[in-house]
Amino acid sequence: MLSCGKLLSPAHSVSHAASRAHSLVPFGDGELTVCGRSFSLWQGMDPVERLKSGFEKFKTEVYDKKPELFEPLKAGQAPKYMVFACSDSRCCPSVTLGLQPGEAFTVRNIAAMVPPYDKNKYTGIGSAIEYAVCALKVEVLTVIGHSRCGGIKALLSLQDGAPDTFHFVEDWVRIGFLAKKKVLSQHPTVPFDDQCSILEKEAVNVSLLNLLTYPWVKEGVANGTLKLVGARYDFVNGIFDTWEK
Repeated sequence: MLSCGKLLSPAHSVSHAASRAHSLVPFGDGELTVCGRSFSLWQGMDPVERLKSGFEKFKTEVYDKKPELFEPLKAGQAPKYMVFACSDSRCCPSVTLGLQPGEAFTVRNIAAMVPPYDKNKYTGIGSAIEYAVCALKVEVLTVIGHSRCGGIKALLSLQDGAPDTFHFVEDWVRIGFLAKKKVLSQHPTVPFDDQCSILEKEAVNVSLLNLLTYPWVKEGVANGTLKLVGARYDFVNGIFDTWEK
């Protein structure tokens, strides 16, 4: 069995960030608050200037005012969580879960999917898992699905024998094929949108099972040093469900 022994673990003198940031909250007309501070929506601004202005505001209102958080991070990172989340712009886990810098090693992709272990395919995901578990020694692997997910809709819409519309999307979402098969088998008469909602959770479960195909994850779960957590963020109703595998 492959082990983590050959990977060098970083120094763990950096403590886990324990404090939690506030959730995204309305703050007047065209304003948001993150970490309790207001951030403009910068509507109508040049895209590059928007990025620069965003950083300047972050630096003066967050970075410069929280040296106790950012100074230790200069020495290294020791996140407790590895989070798999969707690339959907409406579902930023750092915002919705109030995660501070240094708390979570994060991977985002279409539909928050985790492929099974394969040294010749999807190595970007495999390398992230290997580094998080073997080098960073994370304690919790969390896969977060979400409401109205376009990737899940694409998976459920796939027709046998139909040509792909995109170069990569269809091949990627097929990772969740077993979840789709289960939903169609158990809920054949349910409306499409409701099937999508069910599939959003079942696809997470498939990803959790796929995580166990990685030898370091399987070993960590077996010896109690790793925990697998599934979740679904419903941004329509403001609900966050979690479950353990």
